[in-house]
Amino acid sequence: MSDLAAFRRAAHAAVDWVGDYLAGIERHPVFPRVRPGEIRARLPAHPPETAESWDTILGDLDRVVLPGITHWQSPMFFGYFPANASGPAILGDLISSGLGVQAMMWATSPAATELETHVLDWMVDLLALPDRFRSTGRGGGVIQDTASSASLVAMLAARERKTGFETNRTGLKGTLTAYSSSQAHSSIEKAAGIAGIGREHLRLVAVDQAYAMRAGALEEAIRADLAAGHTPFFVCATVGTTSSTAIDPVRAIGEICRRYGLWLHVDAAHAGSAAVCPEFRWIHEGLELADSYCFNPHKWLLTNFDCDCFYVADRAALIETLSIRPEYLRNQPTESGAVFDYRDWGIALGRRFRALKLWFVIRAYGAEGLRKHVRNGVALAQEFAGWVKTDSRFELCAPVPLNLVCFRLKAGDEANERLRDALNASGRMYLIHTRLDGKVVLRMAIGGTYTERRHVERAWVLIRETAAGLPRLG
Repeated sequence: MSDLAAFRRAAHAAVDWVGDYLAGIERHPVFPRVRPGEIRARLPAHPPETAESWDTILGDLDRVVLPGITHWQSPMFFGYFPANASGPAILGDLISSGLGVQAMMWATSPAATELETHVLDWMVDLLALPDRFRSTGRGGGVIQDTASSASLVAMLAARERKTGFETNRTGLKGTLTAYSSSQAHSSIEKAAGIAGIGREHLRLVAVDQAYAMRAGALEEAIRADLAAGHTPFFVCATVGTTSSTAIDPVRAIGEICRRYGLWLHVDAAHAGSAAVCPEFRWIHEGLELADSYCFNPHKWLLTNFDCDCFYVADRAALIETLSIRPEYLRNQPTESGAVFDYRDWGIALGRRFRALKLWFVIRAYGAEGLRKHVRNGVALAQEFAGWVKTDSRFELCAPVPLNLVCFRLKAGDEANERLRDALNASGRMYLIHTRLDGKVVLRMAIGGTYTERRHVERAWVLIRETAAGLPRLG
């Protein structure tokens, strides 16, 4: 579509399609009613020989794509954690695509780099993060794709710092050991494998009754590894676990890391957004002891995927770990040391201009609007938890510090699995389960862009009515 006039017409039609989709999103079943392979069966076996009209292409969104979409933006989507899209973020992605920027270095697009640096410093202000994460000091922030990548990058930097930056060159020698709680995200285990540490050398530390890491158990594990001749080097503390939003005691963990010379990474992928509100900043107590930190605006802060804000207290360690400079990437600004080249802050060389959409969101909503969105999610979750307490058939299964409610039917695992499956099959709402203390637990994650009290109230009615209609077990 090289004709700009045709592009404009097509672009307007595409934006209208998105607008119509969002306006009518509640008409769609939240979870698609398709069988494996059904979507592919609607596609031609071979690509077209000649160009097809834009009307035909756009029309196939309705015929082929929408029937197989799980509607994450539906106000009745309560699974996983929110994956929020918003108007400003959508437009930011659109313009980023139009610019076609390759943001790997300052020299490849100065505005992309400097805007990213500045917006990440804005986020330090918005979340009241420690000053050591600002770019004006020794630290700084960068946008990664996901918290999984951020955790891997942090583990690599920790590995290199512990081994005197030799492992990149000579390979891993000896046994390095890493630590997270048994409730930490699976990406930590994956990172241990990718980083060459070995998954069996990741210690899963026991948790307390609120499913948060027990600092004493962490220290015991470190001492046991030291006595066995191993080399502890990395700890991941989680602020808001995926299963239950448990919040690890960051200060106590940080003091242990300082004592033994370990890198502390804090993963606040979902819950970190809550810190835009002063009353929720207790979740970051002790964060000044961390070497790195990440959270995902693409979960709860109205910025569509992918956008993870990753911070380090000492960017030199990160850059020395990941930097490599072939001749074709050399340039005067880089050699001067006066600029950031974000290709040295992550795994990939190529980088999208992700900062644009985050910049749009912050400006379009303002701090006040972002706080309102987070507070609404928390308030609705607290109200839902209250409703659960009043129904004798159900029980709460974990504390509810923010916007996730873990609950279950008292009738047992099979009853909860049947309830989950019936709700999702109905298409009227969507949620998932986890296991806590070996029991199947339902997760109600509230905080979508378009979710209002009426949607949460409707979900509770559906849950109660569906539970009442379940056949009696055994």
